[in-house]
Amino acid sequence: MTLVCKNPYDDSVVCELPFDDDASLEAKLSAAVSAQAEWRYVPLEERIARAVACLDWFRESADMMAEAVAKQMGKPLAHARGEVNTMLSRAEHMASIAPDVLASDVLPAEEGFELMTHHVPHGVVFDVAAWNYPLLIPINVVFPALLAGNSVLIKHSARTPLCGQHFEEAFRALGEGLVANVIVNHAQTSALIADSRIGHVSFTGSVGGGHAVQRAMSERFIDAGLELGGKDPAYVAPDIDVEFAAANLVDGACFNAGQSCCAVERVYVHESVHAEFLERAKAHLDAYVLGDPMDDATTMGPLANAGSIETLEAHVADALSRGATCLTGGAARDGRFYEPTLIDGCPNDSAIMQEESFGPLLPVLKVSSDDEAIAHFNDTDFGLTASVWTTDRDRARRFAEHHDTGTVFQNRCDFADPSLPWTGFRDTGRGASLSPYGLLALTKRKSTHFRTAP
Repeated sequence: MTLVCKNPYDDSVVCELPFDDDASLEAKLSAAVSAQAEWRYVPLEERIARAVACLDWFRESADMMAEAVAKQMGKPLAHARGEVNTMLSRAEHMASIAPDVLASDVLPAEEGFELMTHHVPHGVVFDVAAWNYPLLIPINVVFPALLAGNSVLIKHSARTPLCGQHFEEAFRALGEGLVANVIVNHAQTSALIADSRIGHVSFTGSVGGGHAVQRAMSERFIDAGLELGGKDPAYVAPDIDVEFAAANLVDGACFNAGQSCCAVERVYVHESVHAEFLERAKAHLDAYVLGDPMDDATTMGPLANAGSIETLEAHVADALSRGATCLTGGAARDGRFYEPTLIDGCPNDSAIMQEESFGPLLPVLKVSSDDEAIAHFNDTDFGLTASVWTTDRDRARRFAEHHDTGTVFQNRCDFADPSLPWTGFRDTGRGASLSPYGLLALTKRKSTHFRTAP
């Protein structure tokens, strides 16, 4: 069998790659087990130094990788170059905190005893990575997994298979088999998760995919990091600079053509600034240039998945049928494009306010108070991020206290700071990446309780 990856802009073939058969998959998994058995005993400081040295491959290959991302999933080339740079900065941050985070904890003990907690690797980490940020998503797992002493099998999305190859090549210098790219179907993926040689699973994708991962590991007692969907809310308070809020929220909704789990997907605007917000948001949405991702003038590329257009059309149609008004956009264009869209008056129980759209939609609902906005924030099945646009820190703290979500922003959105855990509530999944918590998630705890004097 062959995986055919096509350019979403012009439908040209980007690459054709063979699927792993049972024999090649067994060879890669066995090699990962053997490589990890040695790698785990490499001293921590040496592991970190050797892993950091491999980042040079990404630096030297930055242009090639950015072009590959643009061609595989439609991200504008300038944005793809930015993803390479962000990937490197995330890796560098994780390396900088690893010595302290992964060092054994020495605990207070009575005289004659030594108590310690050690952070030991899971073994082979199976990383199932998504296509929308095809460099950032795997670096969040692959690099810290290596720092912690694991080996990694990476199964990248069928839309971005070359990225899996790039990760394998970048870390080849650490030893054959320590990072291996696999190209497998759903049945093979489930079989790998169920294999006793896999010590940890990291999955980024849909809620349905997260349930499939849980079913596959249902007979095993291993951990899984599941980063699933989002329906991230924003509140525009009456005291904020409306132009500032509108510019940032439009970018938060439309960057990467809205194909982000932490994209702004529903906006609640105080009635006192509602009209001005709509006017300013429309101007920013209308300024997008849709076109060839390889053209530097393009600011929004095509949707990676042709089926996404059907979802966006259904969400818009449902909102309009329930009294909402489309102020700009609202239609598909030739190929896999969907216009940046502003829709006002969307009922909070409509599909566009409740179901993940994963496209360049900005649905708005006018509210009369902070309390009304908080109630709408909490009316959701998800919980990845939320943003509050206000100059009042106490207001922002109140939203943070009363809304359960992974990250609450004040006057910022759609950003993952590597010093903070990237995590979520409800159907957004479980576990964490980035920060000390992301490193620790790729280890298990081992205690030593020694009596040092008879």
